[in-house]
Amino acid sequence: MRLTPQQFRELLPRICTRETSFDPDNWTPTSPLWGHCAVVSLLANDHFGGGFIRAPLDGTPFANVGSHYWNILPDGTEHDFTREQFGGVELQLAGKPTKSDGKPIDREYLLKNPETKRRYRLLRENLKSYLQKQTS
Repeated sequence: MRLTPQQFRELLPRICTRETSFDPDNWTPTSPLWGHCAVVSLLANDHFGGGFIRAPLDGTPFANVGSHYWNILPDGTEHDFTREQFGGVELQLAGKPTKSDGKPIDREYLLKNPETKRRYRLLRENLKSYLQKQTS
């Protein structure tokens, strides 16, 4: 099934779980995207292509998380599929939106962490199962 970015965004809360979160201790069903930016970015890349952007979260209320990741699609548009995890707080660094401080990274950078790779594979399976249920 070919997904649009909007369809992808809408199904994420249904497939993101405590087990796929970077921070399972703070993950809740009311904030299902918490701790999912890296693995969701990888999954989005599977479906839409493009690249990745990484920004440090130093100086934000979420500095303990470390970094935030989002996608840049082949048409040049940026999609932050997990922005909702921050509860509507617009991330700022030195008075500028975090995105202005983002740096391109590659897929290998995200997958070099074995735990990220494990969570990504689990999320990919969650998506596959979800889509199979939708088409049956």
